Amino acid sequence: MGDNMENRNSYFKPTVEMDDFYLEIFPAMEGGKGLDIKEVIAYLSSQGYHDYDMKKLNTAIMNGAWEKVYIGKSMGRVFHEKIDVSLSLDNMLVRCRFYPPSEGGRQITREDIQDALLHEKVVYGLDEGMIGRLLQSREYCTEYLIGKGTPPTMGRDAKIVYYFSTQKSLKPKHNEDGSVNYHDLNIISKVEEGQRLAKLIPAVPGESGKDVLGGELKPKEVQNLKLSFANNIRMSEDGTELYSEVTGHASLVQGKVFVSGVYEVPADVDNSVGDVNYPGNVHIKGNVKSGFMIHANGDIIVEGVVEGAQLYAGGQIIVKRGIHGMGKGLLSAKGNVVIKFIEGATVKCGGYVETESIIQSSVSANSEVIVSGGKGLIRGGHVRVSNKISARVIGSAMGIATHIEVGTEPKKLERYNQLQQEARDIGKKIEQIRPILVNYSEKMKKGISLSPEQVHYMKAQVIALKTLQQQYAPVNEEVNRLRMEFMGAGRAKVEVHDMIYPGVTIKISELSMTTKRERSYCCFYKEDGEIKVSNL
Repeated sequence: MGDNMENRNSYFKPTVEMDDFYLEIFPAMEGGKGLDIKEVIAYLSSQGYHDYDMKKLNTAIMNGAWEKVYIGKSMGRVFHEKIDVSLSLDNMLVRCRFYPPSEGGRQITREDIQDALLHEKVVYGLDEGMIGRLLQSREYCTEYLIGKGTPPTMGRDAKIVYYFSTQKSLKPKHNEDGSVNYHDLNIISKVEEGQRLAKLIPAVPGESGKDVLGGELKPKEVQNLKLSFANNIRMSEDGTELYSEVTGHASLVQGKVFVSGVYEVPADVDNSVGDVNYPGNVHIKGNVKSGFMIHANGDIIVEGVVEGAQLYAGGQIIVKRGIHGMGKGLLSAKGNVVIKFIEGATVKCGGYVETESIIQSSVSANSEVIVSGGKGLIRGGHVRVSNKISARVIGSAMGIATHIEVGTEPKKLERYNQLQQEARDIGKKIEQIRPILVNYSEKMKKGISLSPEQVHYMKAQVIALKTLQQQYAPVNEEVNRLRMEFMGAGRAKVEVHDMIYPGVTIKISELSMTTKRERSYCCFYKEDGEIKVSNL
């Protein structure tokens, strides 16, 4: 490797003439990198030179032409070829650079490279092929990658695939005219006996890696899951699949799979059947006559009409023909209510209500009320929801009093503030007890015996702490539920997709207005402390 070697990057070469030591600066070839003054300073320091004309050296480097710069006395030395080894910050990469010898200096050997690596404590991941090639041929002031660690392999978290609808807020499919398609009710997860419900794909742990210093790099912990299920379900022998033992409805509640059986009433609920009370789902093929009551822990599906009856469901209520409540009918569901029409009835639900018309009824929902398909009409009565009411027509040309309410109820806001205060008070009491218990347990660890009075006091504090924690859990849960409700209520609005008539009272949280004229295709919302109207 002589002076006339092709070196793409700019580089320097130590030169000794008589008793003087110079650095020859060679310019970069096309596409090569210029010299970095810091690299040159580091080289000179490693050779014991600290006092030289820095300005002159910097100017020569900046000029980008061949130049010879005087550094100092050589003191009879020759300069051997040099290797500089550096590690990346994470100790995963080993790089090296070479610097040329002066005339009479010796060239790098494999032992020199090994010593430099040993000095940096590199023991793993070296590219011996690359090192061999560099011993044959190398450019100066050029970076080479000569080793790399092995990163840990990413494992895979466990996953559960469910073969039924797990979405609580899934909306039913619609026909082209906007009405609900009751033949394809995708919001009910009907399952047959023997049907697969869920499959667990187990976690795959990652493998450890190693940095170039031989340090172990542990992979990220993978998340393991297990199948959680209730009655009417069997697990496969290998513990990875769940199958339904009955025909019914499947649901997922806080990660647990439930299948409720179905109680079928082949005709009407009337005097021949009486009231129905069933721990699963109830499917009525006919109508529900006035005066009767249905209680179901799961869903209630009625193929016909509900009259002045009362229906209570732990899940959803679906009435394919509608409710003629005659002022006495009630539908109460913890989930959604999907129904053809609502007339002269009360409907309360924890999800959304989807219907084609609401006439002289009281309807309240936790998320939204959608009145689409058919007439898409809200006329008379009271409709209240925290998030959104959407209808084609609200009110009537006759000016029938219609009340529409969205947003946060002032009573709920009061309750929320009260609960927050309760949570703070309980939290303070818990924080007062904890250090007392920690203090006593530390005494016991040190072998300090407690008097009977102290033991009695400590037991009383443990009971007090448990009681407080039991009180805190439901308060905190209600605070979080209300907070989520308020988040939706902050964007509360009333959408009119055709016409709203005079005489409709619209309330958004604490604000209220009554429409004085007809308006078309508009949206009512709260902004800057007032109710505003914009076009849809």
